[in-house]
Amino acid sequence: MGVRRVIGKVLRGTDARRLLYYLYGPGKANEHTDPHLVAGFADPAELEPERRPSRSPDLRRLAGLLAQPLAALAGPGYGKPVWHCAVRAAPEDRVLSDAEWAQVAAGIMDRTGLAPAGDDLGVRWVAVRHADDHIHIVATLARQEGTRPKIWNDFYRVREACQEAERRFGLRSTAPADRTAARRPARAETEQAARRGRAEAPRVTLRREVCTAAAGAGTEQEFFTRLHQAGVLIRHRHSTISPGEVTGYAVGLPQHTAKDGGVIWYGGGKLAADLTLPKLRARWASPAGQDPADGAGLSAPAARALLRNMVTNAADGARDETSFFAQLRESGAQVRLRFSESDPGQVTGYAVTLPGHTGPGGAPAWYGGGRLAAGLTLPRLRGRWNQPRSTRPGHPGAFRFTVPERDAIYAHAARQAAAAAEHVRRCAHSDPSAAADAAWAAADTLHVAARALRNPALRCAADAYDRAARAPHGRVPWRSGDGDRLRATARLIALAGDVTGDSTLTAIALVANLAALAAAVAELRQVQQHAAQSAAAHAAARHLHTAMAQARPHPPRPTQSHTARPGRTPNAAGVARGDFPAPPRPGDPLPVQHGQPGTGPRRHRGQGPLPPQRAGPSR
Repeated sequence: MGVRRVIGKVLRGTDARRLLYYLYGPGKANEHTDPHLVAGFADPAELEPERRPSRSPDLRRLAGLLAQPLAALAGPGYGKPVWHCAVRAAPEDRVLSDAEWAQVAAGIMDRTGLAPAGDDLGVRWVAVRHADDHIHIVATLARQEGTRPKIWNDFYRVREACQEAERRFGLRSTAPADRTAARRPARAETEQAARRGRAEAPRVTLRREVCTAAAGAGTEQEFFTRLHQAGVLIRHRHSTISPGEVTGYAVGLPQHTAKDGGVIWYGGGKLAADLTLPKLRARWASPAGQDPADGAGLSAPAARALLRNMVTNAADGARDETSFFAQLRESGAQVRLRFSESDPGQVTGYAVTLPGHTGPGGAPAWYGGGRLAAGLTLPRLRGRWNQPRSTRPGHPGAFRFTVPERDAIYAHAARQAAAAAEHVRRCAHSDPSAAADAAWAAADTLHVAARALRNPALRCAADAYDRAARAPHGRVPWRSGDGDRLRATARLIALAGDVTGDSTLTAIALVANLAALAAAVAELRQVQQHAAQSAAAHAAARHLHTAMAQARPHPPRPTQSHTARPGRTPNAAGVARGDFPAPPRPGDPLPVQHGQPGTGPRRHRGQGPLPPQRAGPSR
């Protein structure tokens, strides 16, 4: 990199004198050599501190000159009036002279508007050089006529000035700041997490949980429910005009508290630009004329599993059959009522289907309640609704997806990922903007797949891909059919949950197609000249290939599960299952440390027989 973005960052402080003493001092490990001024609000030779007989600099005069304009502005709301910017060149770049670094510093002060070229009344500032490869700019945020300077978006203006320096002095060019990166944890957050034994800062954990909950939810209520089940604390922000209207939210971790014991909260916008409540609502909203649930391309087992889930949730939340059918239609299912032959006005049953889900002949494929589950027939539901709520049994159709249903869902997800990869690759060279929504929605699929499969490499892939997914400057892409299909796929994976048995093989196929999708997005971002996003997508693809390598069948180890049945060779699903362990159930606490694949509890002698394994083909 040339003048790197992470080094050209802005800090705020309270005491310019203390900062100068550090910059002119030996450093934390005697790394500072020959500290001196290269530029400033006046002639650097006149501003340079005098040396005492001991050769130490006398910084009192310089600190006083910098602080002088602050006297008229001291007061409430101005607690950090010192502006500090460090700018560093890469090790492979040539060493710049003092005059060249002076031009870099002057360009930054001009571009930020703190001290525009030709404005003698700008803020007072100096640029200190105490190493070959970087400088420090110190300024006090008070113009010399007694007003405050405007510093809005100063970080991005610094970035622009650094790019101009790259071009002027022939340094390696870097990508412009496009505001696709998520908010990084502050140094204090990172150090506090390390002291408390956490593997990562709470901001990172919360961003992951919010992304995963948003990807698996179809409504705002479901989003908050998923966050609650994951152990995340939620605080709603209500409108001051309409107190009953929720306009925002903040999240926190129970164990992450301030000195006074209060929870430290993070608003959605403080986690990432696309996690504010209005942008999440835009993600969940169905485009005009489009059904919220789409059954096109779903196999019969997958469609039946999805419908059983919809009917179960509607039955549990309904008070009677009127609200039951209303909730079913609201969830996106199509409902057909069956009437009595003797009494045409009496409803005796119902059937449901998904828009676009058809049978072999092309006609809609309908599923009666009894075909979904024994407890979902209309007479059984009526009997349940007639009971007092406190005495009702559990979910009438409570279920876990069967292996064929889960296998069908993961196979469908793999096909959708492959189709999205082909769409993105095709648009990359014809119409890159048409692939923006699919690239954004791919993050949803990665997040829920990482949660469902519990593979550490998948989790790293989802975290790395986040930046590649976002549109520049926090914009939300226009909705597209390909993006909506990926979002629906993410919801299906979230519903299906962990893989068991031979479903592991279809999960591996999904990971392979997600790797191809990440590679296609990397190609798209490269065509768009978004270097940082392209690098993020490439990193995600590498992590996905690592997950594939972990799941690749390998020779069996002499474990108890392999020796329990002499002469039996474990199948590929049994080998790969260790790399994709089951996720925690709802309500489990958030993990503090990332576990390793295949570290679940072992079965000890006396705990009963091992579950039967499917035998291979025999002659």
